[in-house]
Amino acid sequence: MEVPTTPAPADAVGASPAGEDRKARIARYVALFVMPFLMVTMMFATYVATMHSPHPREMPVAVVGSGAAAQAVVDGLNATPGQPIDARLVASGSDAVDLLKDREVAGAIELPAAGSDTATIYTAMAAGGSQATTVQQLLAPVAVAQDWTTVTRDVAPLPDGDSAGIAVLFAAMGMMLAGYVPLSLLLIATPHLLSLRRFLPLLAGWAAATSTIIWLILGPVVGAIDGHYLQVLGVGMLTVGAVGLAQLLFTKLMGPLAVLLGMLLYVVFGMPSSNLALPVHVMPGFFQFLHGMLPLPAAGEALRSLLYFDGRGAGRHLLTLAAWLVAALLLSLLKERVSGQAIPGAAPGPHPATPMPALAGGPPRPLWARYLAVAAFPLSILTMVVGLMGSSMHKPQLHSLPVVVVSADAVQAEQVADGLRSNLGDILDVSVATSVEDATDQIREQKVVAAYALPTAPDAAATLYSSSAAGVSQHSAVRTVFQQIAAKQQTPLTITDVAPLTDTDTMGSNSLYVGMSWIMAGFLMLAVLRGGAPELKRLRQFLPLLGGWAIGMAAWLWLLFDVIIGAVNGHAWQMIGFGAVTIFAVSLVTGVFTRTIGLAAIVPVMVVLMLAGVPASGGGLSVYMVPELFRPLQDLLPLPAAVDTARSLVYFDGSGIGRNLTVIAIWGAIGIALHLAVDQWLQRRERTPRSAEPAEPTGPARADTATTDHTEQLADAVR
Repeated sequence: MEVPTTPAPADAVGASPAGEDRKARIARYVALFVMPFLMVTMMFATYVATMHSPHPREMPVAVVGSGAAAQAVVDGLNATPGQPIDARLVASGSDAVDLLKDREVAGAIELPAAGSDTATIYTAMAAGGSQATTVQQLLAPVAVAQDWTTVTRDVAPLPDGDSAGIAVLFAAMGMMLAGYVPLSLLLIATPHLLSLRRFLPLLAGWAAATSTIIWLILGPVVGAIDGHYLQVLGVGMLTVGAVGLAQLLFTKLMGPLAVLLGMLLYVVFGMPSSNLALPVHVMPGFFQFLHGMLPLPAAGEALRSLLYFDGRGAGRHLLTLAAWLVAALLLSLLKERVSGQAIPGAAPGPHPATPMPALAGGPPRPLWARYLAVAAFPLSILTMVVGLMGSSMHKPQLHSLPVVVVSADAVQAEQVADGLRSNLGDILDVSVATSVEDATDQIREQKVVAAYALPTAPDAAATLYSSSAAGVSQHSAVRTVFQQIAAKQQTPLTITDVAPLTDTDTMGSNSLYVGMSWIMAGFLMLAVLRGGAPELKRLRQFLPLLGGWAIGMAAWLWLLFDVIIGAVNGHAWQMIGFGAVTIFAVSLVTGVFTRTIGLAAIVPVMVVLMLAGVPASGGGLSVYMVPELFRPLQDLLPLPAAVDTARSLVYFDGSGIGRNLTVIAIWGAIGIALHLAVDQWLQRRERTPRSAEPAEPTGPARADTATTDHTEQLADAVR
C-alpha cells in the first residue's frame, strides 16, 4: 500500500490505494479489525480469567518447631481442602527468616515456646504486600484453633517511600516497554537499523538511557527508590537488551505481526506470572511455570532482590534474562546468515535516505525526523507509564475519606463528629445522620465510604457499615481506622458489609478490567485505522465502521467476561449498551487527534483516557488514597465513568449510571463536533493551491513507500 506524499484530492477521498482490487481491500479492512480485536481479547481475557477470583495454590510456608505437635500442624496445613498450602517443618525462627529472605517460602509460623501461648507469624512485605496478607490469612486460623495469641513480624519491610511496593512493578514494566515498543517503529521508519551490526550498539545505548530515566523517575522524582542506581542500571540494561533482541528476532521472523507475539509474552502472560501485583501462588500452575521463564518476572524479581533483600536470590533471575539475551542474539545471527536482512512486511532494502513514514500511516519523512520519532514515541510512553502510575500509587495516604456518624441523638452524633474532625480532620470528611437506613443508602449511592453507628446502650457495640464492593482498599482502610477509634473509646465494634463482593470478584477488580477493556477497544481501533486505512478522511466514512466496531466489541467483551470466563454475571443488555457507547465515544475522540497529528496522538490520548483514568477511577486503589488532583478527574474522564458503571450494575442497582452516561455522551459529542471541524479544515486545505510540489527523490533515494501498518500480513491470510 502506497502512502501519497501530498493530500489526496477531494474526489479521491476514501479511494483504495493504487493497484488494490476490491478483494484485497476487503481483506485489508478485515485485518484492520482483527488486530485490535486480538490485542484487547488477549490482554483482558487473561487478566480477568486469572485475577477475578484468585486463591492460593500450594503456597509455600514454614512451620517453626519440633516434635509431634509441630508435625501435626504441618500435616494439618497440607491436608487443607484444595491444597492452598505447601507446608514444611524447620527447626528455628532464623531458618524461617532465611527462607523468607531467599523467597523460598511466602510466610512462616513459629509455635509458642514452652510456657507461652504466643505464636509468631513471619511475613515479608517487600516480597509482595498481597502475598503477606494472604499468608497471614492462611496461618492465623492455626493459632485460633489452638487458642494461641499471635504477633506478626515483618522480616523485610517496605521503605516509607514505597509503602505500596510498586517500585519494582513499574520499573520492570518500563524496562519491558523500552525493549518491546521501538521495534515496530524501526520496521516502519528505519528498517536499515534492524541489522545486528547497527542494532546492537544502539540497543546498548538505549538500554542505558532508558534504565537511567526509569531510576530518575522512581528515585529522585517520585521517591519510591532510595539509591541503588547501579543495580537498576544493570538490571535495566540486561532486561532491555534481552527483550529488545528477542523482539528483533520475532520481527525478523514475523515482520509486523511480531507485535502480537511480543505482547503475548511480555504483557499478557508476563503480568499474571510476574509475582509483582498478585502472588504467583494464587495463579494457575501454567503461570507459576512461566514465572521462572519470562523476562518480566525475572526483571521484577531481580530488582526486588537487589532493592530489598541485599541481592539474595537475584542470580537465578539474572541468568533467565541472560539466557533470553544470548539465545535471541544467536538465533538472530543465524537468521541473518540464512536469509540476510530480508524481513516480512518491510520494504526491500531501501536506502536510509529514502523518505519513509516515521509512524504508521503518516507521510514520508526525512531521516532525522524518523530517528527522532523512533526514540521519542517509546520514550514518551515509558515516561508516562512509569511516572504517572508510579507517582500516583507509590505511597497511598488516606485523605478526606467521606464517612457519616450515626446516632438517634443528633447532639451526640455531632459531638463525636467534632472529635473525629479535630483528631483526624485530614483523613476523614465527617458528616452526621440520625438513621442507619439513611446512612447505608448513602453508602449504596457511593456518596460516603462508611457509616459509624454509635452504641445504643452503655454496654452495646458500635457498628461500622461499609462496602467491599465499592473498593477493597478503602474498605480495608476505613475498617482499620475505626477499629483504632473504637479501641480508644473502649467500645466493642462490629463490622457490616452492606454490599459484599461476589465469589467471582473476590479482588473487586472486575469493574476496572471491564472499563479498561472498553477504553482500550476504543482508542486502539483508531490507531489501527490511522495506520492501515489512511484513505479514510471524513467523519461519514468513520461513523459506520466505528458504530459496528463498538457494538460488536461490547457484545464480545460481555460474552467473554460473563459466559466464557464467568466473572461478570448478568446485566447483559446494560453492559453491552454502555460498553458500546463508551467504545464509540472514545473512538471518536481518539480519531480527532489521529486524523490531525497522526499516531503521535496516541501518547496524550493514552495519558488522558487510560493512565490518568486508572487512579481517578478507584478501580484499583481508592481515589481517597491517591493524590488529590485525581479527585476532580473522577467526574470528568471516561474510564472512571466506565468503571463505576460496571461496578454499579453488579452491586449498587445501577446507582449513578445516568451521571456516567452523561459524561460519556459529552465526550462523544465533543468528538463529533471536533471531527466536523477537522472535515472543514481538510476541505479548505485540499482546495488551497500549492505553489510547488516537493520533488520526488531519484536514484538510490527513490523507493516505493513501505507498508505502514501491521495489517498487511493479516490481510494476506484473509485473502
